[in-house]
Amino acid sequence: MLVNILGDIMRFCYSIINNYGIAIILFTLISKFVLLPLSIWVQKNSIKMVKMQPAINNIKIDYFGDKDKIADEQAKLYKKEKYNAFASLIPLVIQIVLLLGLVKVINQPLTHILNVKNTTKDNLTNIVLENNKDLSEDSSSLEVEVVKEIKANKNIKEYSKVISKDEIKDIKELKLSFLGFDLSWVATEEKGIAYLIPIIAGLSALILCIGQNKMNVLQAEQSNMNKYGMLVLSVGLSLYLGAFVVAGVALYWTISNLFAVLQQWLLNIFINPKKYVDYEELDRTNKELQKLKDLNKKNKRTKEQIRREKQDYKKFFKVVNKHLVFYSESNGFYKYYKSMIEYILENTNIVIHYITSDYNDNIFKLEKENDRIKAYYIEEKKLITLMMKMDADVVVMTMPDLQNFHIKRSYIRKDIEYIFVPHDQGSTNLTMRTGCTNHFDTVFVTGKHQHEEEEAINKLYKIKNRKIFDCGFPLLDDMISDYKENKKTRKEKTVLIAPSWQKDNIIDLCLEDILDATKGSDYKVIVRPHPQHVRHMKEKFEQMKKDYKDSKNIVIQTDFSSNDTVFNADLIITDWSGIAFEYAFTTNKPVIFIDTPMKVMNPDYKKIDIEPFNIWAREKIGKVVKLKDIKTIDKTIKSVLDSSDKYKKDISKLVKEYVYNLGNSAEVGADYIIEAIQNKIKERRSK
Repeated sequence: MLVNILGDIMRFCYSIINNYGIAIILFTLISKFVLLPLSIWVQKNSIKMVKMQPAINNIKIDYFGDKDKIADEQAKLYKKEKYNAFASLIPLVIQIVLLLGLVKVINQPLTHILNVKNTTKDNLTNIVLENNKDLSEDSSSLEVEVVKEIKANKNIKEYSKVISKDEIKDIKELKLSFLGFDLSWVATEEKGIAYLIPIIAGLSALILCIGQNKMNVLQAEQSNMNKYGMLVLSVGLSLYLGAFVVAGVALYWTISNLFAVLQQWLLNIFINPKKYVDYEELDRTNKELQKLKDLNKKNKRTKEQIRREKQDYKKFFKVVNKHLVFYSESNGFYKYYKSMIEYILENTNIVIHYITSDYNDNIFKLEKENDRIKAYYIEEKKLITLMMKMDADVVVMTMPDLQNFHIKRSYIRKDIEYIFVPHDQGSTNLTMRTGCTNHFDTVFVTGKHQHEEEEAINKLYKIKNRKIFDCGFPLLDDMISDYKENKKTRKEKTVLIAPSWQKDNIIDLCLEDILDATKGSDYKVIVRPHPQHVRHMKEKFEQMKKDYKDSKNIVIQTDFSSNDTVFNADLIITDWSGIAFEYAFTTNKPVIFIDTPMKVMNPDYKKIDIEPFNIWAREKIGKVVKLKDIKTIDKTIKSVLDSSDKYKKDISKLVKEYVYNLGNSAEVGADYIIEAIQNKIKERRSK
């Protein structure tokens, strides 16, 4: 049916022009007009995709390495923006369908140009087959061969028996020549200028690809590999068409490519992508994402790391009767276990098996100092199978989402007690994913607020056997101890700006405004960005150092070798960073919160009727400043500093009420772990 429609259009074009080459060009132009609404839709859809690209880049940055989460968030964005990811393929599919249909039309001039009856065509093609043993009944170009023979006065007597003189005349007058090329030629079967046909077709594809790479809003943003890959594919296909298909098809393909360049130029004029796409933001996020990719390449594992992982994996399973296993995602997580591990080593003979996904974890140094620490380097992929085969009495983790994603409970032992240790004093219901601790047997909580939330979660999800243990926060005890030992007194008041790494933080929204508002004040302002900011926005902070080098009270700090700056500041300014509670609870000093968009990892946090600690406690330990009030932040800073004695009392009271076992939380947590191991041993002996 499609071939018949295309044939009717081609016959119409030929009847107007009476030249097959120009008819093909006219046919191509008509097809572009017919498909123009589709081309406009694709242009708009492509613009929509590039317009979304900064948001997509931010998703890839925020969840770098987490392919499942990136795919989920990207799907949500596509749904929200009503973007069809397959729209850009539609023109290509239609082009291929048209090409296949047109190949048949051009190979059948008797049918689609001269409208010869079927019985007559069969008789004509039989004559060609009888006189050309190289041809078969399945040959696609039998009608072309008939035209060639009649035009060359070959076998005319035989043809005259089948068709009239007028019909022979019509066939002879069929103008298959165009610019010196016979449109019935197949380049590989001819000589002379016929060899130019594939070259011309290939050049048209090259022009199209270069034009698309520069003008097409979506193609322009593709990687060089995609751009040049498409160029090679397109040119290769065009060379093939030009060499092995009749010249009429090659002409259509060539003209279609050239019209496509013109059409793209016109579409960019009338639907200009620059009106819709924020190219500055696109460039910024592209660079930031590329830095992450480059960093990931730098961090690619060495042969030694791979070898070490294999050895440690085997070593782990060679040990039988393991009582206690700790898992750490990286070197920085040891601090949450430190005091409990030290207590266990000092007061028991338990061997601690410590798995880390960080090749450079300091635990390997401690292993050399204490023969009851057994450390293992296992990357996250290998960790999946290790956890499935886990054989131990107790497994302690700070990593949430056990059983929810790739890390599962043991398939070997169903009686392992999995203990979750929080690495934040805030609301776990707000800042971690839905159900992130539901599959642990025991959840350590730092204080009253977390206990109430976990109880409500047990009730909401009808979890019967999950224990909530009032441990406290060993890290806070360590920080308080270190602070008292290293406390420094400064004559000059110091304000520390410590933003989070979440989206729409202080760095993104208002850092320069804060610095401009505090420039020249009688207190020192230190900007201490999150390490990830420095890693991915190094040029920005180097420029800021230059911009504020003449401001005597402003320092941009990118060296994180010491925490002195944090705990010796008289006041910190942050957004939703967990450092706020660590700082306030350690020093009893106030915090100013910039009211940036809230960090919500759990969209279902309101299902339990408890206001998150991260929200209501802000007013207890300091002041909240709206973004619109940043220009007057200097007054707020001075007011809070002047009220430091009042805040000291308020914060101290809050700590006593909302932090469990202050001063001995490590001992309490370690005793629970020891007792859990002893209970497991008793259970086995009683069987």
